[in-house]
Amino acid sequence: MSEFAKTPQPPYFVVVFTAKRTSVDASDYQSMAETLFGLLGGEPGFLGIESAGNDDGFGITAAYFKDEAAILRWKNNTQHLAAQRLGQERWYEHYEVRVARVERAYGWRS
Repeated sequence: MSEFAKTPQPPYFVVVFTAKRTSVDASDYQSMAETLFGLLGGEPGFLGIESAGNDDGFGITAAYFKDEAAILRWKNNTQHLAAQRLGQERWYEHYEVRVARVERAYGWRS
């Protein structure tokens, strides 16, 4: 992803997923990521997503949500749960999930 998420005025929530991938072939990983990003776009309360990673398998994804109920719906989505299991079994050597309420947001553009 190379676009900025279009978020509303705060408050809203962000789920930050930081991960270090294993050296396992990532072709099925990329396919699953695309599937999940597509599903996420249709979730009620989902606001947008930003994701970046490097060639060493380290990545950060920030997903923005209207409220905590929307986060919980996504966390319990059956396809997302299956992807979480696969992530723990094959794709990640370490990950962290952080959830925060965004109180202020501002930016700059040239």
